[in-house]
Amino acid sequence: MAIDLSKVRNIGICAHIDAGKTTVTERILFYTGKIHRMGEVHEGTATMDSLQEEQERGITIQSAATTCPWSFKGTEFKVNLIDTPGHVDFTIEVERSLRVLDGAVAVFDGKEGVEAQSETVWRQAERYGVPRLCLINKMDKLGGDFEFSFNSIRQRLGANAIAIQLPIGNGNEFKGIIDLMAMKAYYWNAEDDGATVDEREIPADWKDAAEIWHAQMVERIAELDETLTEKYIHDHESITIEELKKALRKATVDLRAFPVLCGSALKYIGIQKVLDAAIEYLPNPTERVDVEGVDPKDPSVRLTRPHKDDAPFSALVFKVVADVAGTLTYLRIYSGKLTKGSRVLNPGNGRKENISRLYEMHAQDREALDETGSGQIVAVVGLKDSFTGDTLCDPDHPIILERMVFPEPVISMSIEPVTADDKKKLGEALTTIRREDPSFRSNYNDETGETIISGMGELHLEIIKNKLTRDMKIGVNVGKPRVAYRETIIGHAEKVRGLFKKQTGGRGQFGDAYLSVRPMTPEAAAAEELEMKDGVVFEDKITGGAIPKEFIGSVEYGARQAAASGILGGYPLINVRVQLVFGSYHDVDSSQIAFEQAGALAMREACTKAGLALLEPIMKVVVTTPDEFFGNVSGDLASRRGHIVDSELRGVTRMIHAEVPLAELFGYTTSLRSMTQGRASSSMEPHTYRIMPDRLKDEVLAKT
Repeated sequence: MAIDLSKVRNIGICAHIDAGKTTVTERILFYTGKIHRMGEVHEGTATMDSLQEEQERGITIQSAATTCPWSFKGTEFKVNLIDTPGHVDFTIEVERSLRVLDGAVAVFDGKEGVEAQSETVWRQAERYGVPRLCLINKMDKLGGDFEFSFNSIRQRLGANAIAIQLPIGNGNEFKGIIDLMAMKAYYWNAEDDGATVDEREIPADWKDAAEIWHAQMVERIAELDETLTEKYIHDHESITIEELKKALRKATVDLRAFPVLCGSALKYIGIQKVLDAAIEYLPNPTERVDVEGVDPKDPSVRLTRPHKDDAPFSALVFKVVADVAGTLTYLRIYSGKLTKGSRVLNPGNGRKENISRLYEMHAQDREALDETGSGQIVAVVGLKDSFTGDTLCDPDHPIILERMVFPEPVISMSIEPVTADDKKKLGEALTTIRREDPSFRSNYNDETGETIISGMGELHLEIIKNKLTRDMKIGVNVGKPRVAYRETIIGHAEKVRGLFKKQTGGRGQFGDAYLSVRPMTPEAAAAEELEMKDGVVFEDKITGGAIPKEFIGSVEYGARQAAASGILGGYPLINVRVQLVFGSYHDVDSSQIAFEQAGALAMREACTKAGLALLEPIMKVVVTTPDEFFGNVSGDLASRRGHIVDSELRGVTRMIHAEVPLAELFGYTTSLRSMTQGRASSSMEPHTYRIMPDRLKDEVLAKT
């Protein structure tokens, strides 16, 4: 059955941790009839937080997808909804959700306005060109301030925010919402969990404020459309609500404006209006640009796929979840149809995959489908070799869609199985987790016999450890978290020789390569259009056939292997430009292995000559503290080698933005609470890598 794509919305709920995303989603599921009793995050009963870990901590860890119906002005719409995490350790979940969404609702705390992670999420949405609505939630919270939060969206995010609603009161006085388009007041009945909405005239004491905000809204929308600008100048009274809505919708889809709504999910106020606004202002799949990709046989050839069922099939894998029924793979279908039992191609690895079952997801429940079409978000069972970021397509019309970029882990710890049986199970378990979570890495160190797991933060690793021990019932001992350092060079080294020679009667081994190395940042590599892989740019500068073509790849492989295993302390070497400038070979004794060894020797020698330094990850830290503790907190950050970038006073609360080495931040949350009587909070995210001071570098190397 063909679905009218103009009646489909693929939207996500995303924001800073604790802004109320999951509560908003619970209310949406209730009002759309998907659940008959609302769960609460603080009680650990939220539908979308299905993991035990999520219910205990009251945070979202995995993005959850669901499909729900919504009736707007007598027409039935289908809303595919994704609830994403707010905690920075799970930013990858937000990243992969935004990649496949057509629109998002950015939720802000009515008291805090724009917070640290709100900025990160906003930048991610910007990168993928996702149109957004803004919901200023928690207007019932003590200290809730709509005007402050609205201005923080305009100033801190630089967004052209346009308020289309106004709260009636703040904090305990928050009673309802004024619709600035219709100029009507709306009140929700708490006795039936906000299911009934009363429309009334605007209260007399709110009339003036509503007129001022309405005038501002009309002026800002008129600026978005030439015809309306003309009308506004000559006779703005004649502008109709329909014209305003049409202009605002077009500007929202084009990312030129962001409508702002308000409410309180906890108190059941305003959520139906958020769904109405999503239908009215966010795009349907056909209003987004046609998805672009490349021809697998020739990546220089650009291809597009229209959002149509009769176009060749193309879809992106954006999530893989191990499930009792088999591995569930979530897909966003961009073009064509997908039927149960069909075969599709993964052009990235050339494998054909079977779609044995097809589901429409409703959080933990699912509905089996026989067929689905473009613009849909579904889950399939049967894929064996397709992972997050992979493309699936029609075998006769191959295309590779743009891949997602996943950040490098910044923290690691050792993990070892308790028994031989646990050892067997651990390998499979880590492979399963890697499939589900692209920001997680694990590798086995042959020399020490340790398994090292790496992730995005302490919480990330702790949750993976709990998953292994509690969900997968594997006994493991874990070491302390360790910082993921990197190595780099600080100078140049020209024409350094690596000679590998073993000639003792019979056929020997001979490889001879000269490398030059110099520092290079990823930005510089991009500017020169050089390919940087794993932090290393390799260039072939051989002339006159000094080394035959078939051995040049071996030199590169050897050099990259040396960089990956590190030179100074076993940490990966990054930000290096390597040039193969000269060499020699032997007609009989030269081999690929010999040139791999020569490349590795030359790389180690050249980097040692250029001078090596240790890089440490620096975190961007935002501390929100009562102003009376500002001195204590800033002093403590300084003692942790932190550098305060900015500090901003919001009433009696101080927001401190700092850059601090990750090595100094273990257990920071606990010590912050104790020095501020539990009244301060902090959030952090990976920022950059910087060279470590020599004294500290020597300490770290002494321990490795």
